[in-house]
Amino acid sequence: MRLEKAFYLRDDVVQISKDLLGKYLVTDLEGIRAVGRIVETEAYRGPEDKASHAYGNRLTPRTQVMFEAGGLAYVYLCYGIHHLFNVVTGAEGQPHAVLIRALEPVEALDTMLLRRDMKAMKPRLTAGPGSLSKAMGIQTAHTGTSLVDPESPIWIEDRGDHLPASDILAGPRVGVDYAGECALWEWRFRIKNSTWTSLPR
Repeated sequence: MRLEKAFYLRDDVVQISKDLLGKYLVTDLEGIRAVGRIVETEAYRGPEDKASHAYGNRLTPRTQVMFEAGGLAYVYLCYGIHHLFNVVTGAEGQPHAVLIRALEPVEALDTMLLRRDMKAMKPRLTAGPGSLSKAMGIQTAHTGTSLVDPESPIWIEDRGDHLPASDILAGPRVGVDYAGECALWEWRFRIKNSTWTSLPR
């Protein structure tokens, strides 16, 4: 079942980041339906989070989508190469987002391999935010896409997987050393024993 807007409108982005683990990211692009189970996420809570693009309520053409009501895709380019897929959460004007960091491939594996120019299934196929976006066909052009519109090409499903709290590992986020004390916040969440998560830091 596709997640409804109420799921994304909640105030607690950290809890949403945990709740997204075990859910399924789906894309229907170029006539191909690809599915991956979310196994790693990171929470970003603007405006007090120095690691967030919207720290200090920074409103730019890039971050504008973060200030919209939750349930939208926020896709930005990292290092001019990697398209990183985020889920906007919270009420309008509350710039929170969850970065999807890793997936366990479920459907359209051949297409994922082709998109990643890989010959065989290996964790690096979808372990890491840039890798999973490429495998799923997600690009910056999809920023602002609704995740709840029935006609949307990108959405997240709840397939009834129950994930005990004991199966969720928490640690510092990746690549945010510039964020001072915020870099120490343990807002990166992974499913324990998943071989598809990116490397621990």
